[in-house]
Amino acid sequence: MKRFLRLAILIVLPILTLTLGWQLGVRYEQKQLEGISERLELLYSGKTASGTLLADPEKEVNLSLLWGVWRLLLQHYITPDQLDPATMVFGTVSGLVRAIGDPYTVFMTPTENKAFVQSLQGQLEGIGAELTLRDDRVIVVAPLKGSPAAKAGLEPEDIITKVDDASVEGETLNEVVQRIRGPKGTSVKIEVVREDALEPITITVVRASITVPSVEWEMKKTGSGTVGYIQLNQFGDHSITEVEDALRTLEKDKPDGLIVDVRSNGGGYLEGAVQIASMFLKSGKVVTVERRSGEPTNHYVTGKPIDALTPMVVLINEGSASASEILAGALQDLERATIIGRKSFGKGTVQEVFDLPGSTSVRITTAKWLTPSGRDIGKEGIHPDFDVPRSREEAVNKIDPQLQAALDWLLDHEKPATPAAGTSPAQ
Repeated sequence: MKRFLRLAILIVLPILTLTLGWQLGVRYEQKQLEGISERLELLYSGKTASGTLLADPEKEVNLSLLWGVWRLLLQHYITPDQLDPATMVFGTVSGLVRAIGDPYTVFMTPTENKAFVQSLQGQLEGIGAELTLRDDRVIVVAPLKGSPAAKAGLEPEDIITKVDDASVEGETLNEVVQRIRGPKGTSVKIEVVREDALEPITITVVRASITVPSVEWEMKKTGSGTVGYIQLNQFGDHSITEVEDALRTLEKDKPDGLIVDVRSNGGGYLEGAVQIASMFLKSGKVVTVERRSGEPTNHYVTGKPIDALTPMVVLINEGSASASEILAGALQDLERATIIGRKSFGKGTVQEVFDLPGSTSVRITTAKWLTPSGRDIGKEGIHPDFDVPRSREEAVNKIDPQLQAALDWLLDHEKPATPAAGTSPAQ
């Protein structure tokens, strides 16, 4: 049995899912994984690090009920040819994991595991939306920029109630994902409940192959000065290099301010958040990872910033999760950046992904993370220093008061809004 590997943030929400509904995962640095392998070996040996015996489910749990039901199905089910052993095993394991009640702890079939890996590489096929499970309802975290879901009108916080006219009530996130995904060029009809809509809304989305642009940037010039703008869409395989290249290019023109936009960014690699935060900070702690036992693990900046002085704003919204929250929280706590936008999603737990036989895997919540000042991201999310809403109509018409507020704050020192409750502007 293979052992994994790397720590995933499935930060935002009960399971963020890219496009087909599988969330981007944030993984731990490879050098941290030796401890994971050791814990796995101890687990399979049935002992703790101190040598104390662990409970052995094979000895302490009576599985006769499971085998009894299996035999009854084999003997009595009306269409025995539908009793596929592999599917039944996957269903059994999925149910075992689901029974824990943690939406971030999940079993992934070979198909789901493949989609998960592809999502981290920014190569996706589906509708292009991040989904999560909250209060037993499948919620849209955010459509990806330029995705079929975004073009069709799917919005953050939409509650999915039907897929192709079939109710999804009581279904798991994975089950809904399976309904939504399909070959590119085909369409799927999604019914959603939206907060300010009187009736459910039906949206038809044409599936497509999706490549998520990790980083986009430009120099914004106004009558008051220039501001370097970096839009970070995910914390993926190449994000660190792309942000570094963008920042070094922008710095050549010596901008009066910097904006890092992580709105609707559902997360990705943890090391990406640490490395990108290090580009703007001379020193300090970026995030603390707390496990159920042992000393917390602190992640510090590298000490080699690219720009630690230019005035800076980070834009966040309800779809900013996981690594996005780590980055924003660190820059806010260390008073390096002013945070503008709306309160973030609030995904504050860490998942480790373990490879299993048959190209399957299981993702298990093993820790939570805290901002440098000790804020629990999962409980609090990240509150902006200035709360600036953006209406649906403004988004449709490409009017961006949040971005304008950031420009005003950086160039004219104009307060964009009343400071959010319980916060104070970073200096």
